[in-house]
Amino acid sequence: MKLIVGLGNPGLIYSGSRHNIGFTVVKYLAGSLKIPFKRDSSVFALVGKAQPGQHNLILALPQNFMNLSGIAVKALLKKFKINPDNLLVVCDDLDLDLGRMKIRPSGSSAGQRGIKSIIEHLGTQDFNRLRIGIGRPKNSGDAAKYVLSGFLRKEKEIVGEIKEEAAGCCMSWVEKGMAETMNIYNKKEWK
Repeated sequence: MKLIVGLGNPGLIYSGSRHNIGFTVVKYLAGSLKIPFKRDSSVFALVGKAQPGQHNLILALPQNFMNLSGIAVKALLKKFKINPDNLLVVCDDLDLDLGRMKIRPSGSSAGQRGIKSIIEHLGTQDFNRLRIGIGRPKNSGDAAKYVLSGFLRKEKEIVGEIKEEAAGCCMSWVEKGMAETMNIYNKKEWK
């Protein structure tokens, strides 16, 4: 069984924000696979289940705030008896330009608070993550304010393309594994 978790903040006020690109990608993936989400308070998340091809897949959107994402992820792994090797976390990354993405099997949080929370709660950095670039603010403005802002109109077209590519990357990870997916998607150049 594989688990894909999109990181974001719950609530309409954060919907469509840069920080919620993980939610955006996993919601898009759920829509393309026709997976409905149901609230599961035992794991603090919206959860959807499917069986694409020969694979059992769970999609989840934690409903606690980004910096508490580890609580939901730990509960999801425990409830569904999933090893961290079979976890893929989709999140935003300030250090990647908008429209870039990078998939890795492990690593530090690189300052991403949701990833930091997951590392703290799981006690390991060894879980897969797909980082979606949101870029940095052009001036040296407040990064916290920037990540909670919405995308500009000219950026929304790029977001539409990247969520489709990122969903394809997630399915490649499910079907082909990390090594092959890294070879395909980490070499691609985007806008």
